[in-house]
Amino acid sequence: MRRCRNTLVYLLAACILAALPPGTVLAGDSIVVGGKIFTEAYVLGEIAAQTVESSSKVPATRKLGMGSTGILFEALKSGAIDVYADYTGTLAEAILKRPDLKSLDEIREALGALDLTISGSLGFNDTYALAVKEAFAEQHQLRTIGDLIPIQPGVRAAFSYEFMDRKDGYPGLVNNYRLGLDAQKVSRMEHSLSFQAIDQNAVDLIDVYSTDAKIKKLHLRLLKDDHNYFPVYQAVWVARKSFVAEHPHEWQALRGLEGRISETAMRDMNAQADIQKIPFDKIAAQFLGSEARHSEGWWHEIGRRTREHLWLVGVSLLFSVLVGIPLGVAAVRFHATGQAILLSSAVIQTVPSLALLCFLIPVFGVGTKPALAALCLYSLLPVVLNTFTGIRAVNPIHLENARAFGLNRRQVLFRVVLPLASPTLLAGIKTATIVSIGTATLAALVGAGGYGAPIVSGLALNDVPTILTGAIPAALMALVAHALFELLGIALIPAGLRRRP
Repeated sequence: MRRCRNTLVYLLAACILAALPPGTVLAGDSIVVGGKIFTEAYVLGEIAAQTVESSSKVPATRKLGMGSTGILFEALKSGAIDVYADYTGTLAEAILKRPDLKSLDEIREALGALDLTISGSLGFNDTYALAVKEAFAEQHQLRTIGDLIPIQPGVRAAFSYEFMDRKDGYPGLVNNYRLGLDAQKVSRMEHSLSFQAIDQNAVDLIDVYSTDAKIKKLHLRLLKDDHNYFPVYQAVWVARKSFVAEHPHEWQALRGLEGRISETAMRDMNAQADIQKIPFDKIAAQFLGSEARHSEGWWHEIGRRTREHLWLVGVSLLFSVLVGIPLGVAAVRFHATGQAILLSSAVIQTVPSLALLCFLIPVFGVGTKPALAALCLYSLLPVVLNTFTGIRAVNPIHLENARAFGLNRRQVLFRVVLPLASPTLLAGIKTATIVSIGTATLAALVGAGGYGAPIVSGLALNDVPTILTGAIPAALMALVAHALFELLGIALIPAGLRRRP
């Protein structure tokens, strides 16, 4: 059993080392451009990356589609990214919690206390707005947000997650307009999917950005903000002061885009991505008047995402074996401690994966570290529980016979107990692996890559083929893992325990 145990550990370690993404150690030698998880952020992120590449010998690393404002801002402060595009209203309201800040200079001065800075406006205001279909607006004579009040009990709404939570979003809107929409008819929804929902008449009202390309395509009417509630959201680059000091030439190149992107131009670029399905790099290159960077090809992209995903899953699998099995053994041996171990593992498993990632950001920053920490924690319960169950199921007569032959406690554990419990134990490791493969797709939201990156990008564009680019390989990886564990079962489980009646 000891030989088999060591073989398993060596195999896992070899797989993880082989899966290590190339360039991990050299990540600090590039300028990292971040971006949120909606179309415009991808386009602006690509524009920023290509601008850096054209003005510098330092390569640009793209970490686009990283999630919400809070995640991007934590990434910037921690140094996980160097620059990203944001909006003045967002910075004042959601980040600084200072809605009184209106001008660029006021916001820049307030960010200075956090060792951050912003550029001037890129040239367009992308504010929030509420939209309904033209037919619905005509039916109910809707021109302004205030016109919703008489019909609000019957209005079905779908708002983005961030809009629902931000003070400058839905909560403040309700207070400002004294809206009383039926809570049962207000759904939280990923931003791009809300357009599909209103197009299919599943909802009547959605939140949009004023530069959203699908406003015109779907014949939506923007309701006038007659209370002037929504603040101005001028697009700007946000960066750390240390980045500006270390890369002044690149920062000046980024600032060279100030005032160059009009609202019409931004809407057209969003339309190219959302409607025409033109790749982000080509859209950015066309705007900058340069050639799009050479595409590395679909297979190269899949290979890179596979290595990233294997790294995430491999580390969590190794952790579950080296930590979960000893914890399971301890849970059997020490009753009170064992109950605490099982309960703690179960509690961790109940925490939503995205919430756990967010909880870990203040501790580990943004990137691979919080993703690995979350996956390692999630992998514990199946291994701990199955180790505990497998050992408890061993017939005590076998233990008595082993002691009668003079085996000490350690020998009993490794020569009798673990081999007899190996089918259940290996099933727990297998379960942890399959769960990690699926959960690791969320790592893209904190910039850790993997198969989640194309899935997140596809969700932002509501593009099923792009989503499948990540979903199908993840499913195939799960099938391969299942087959490998069947082979491991043949190698590690004693032959007598593999026989079926």
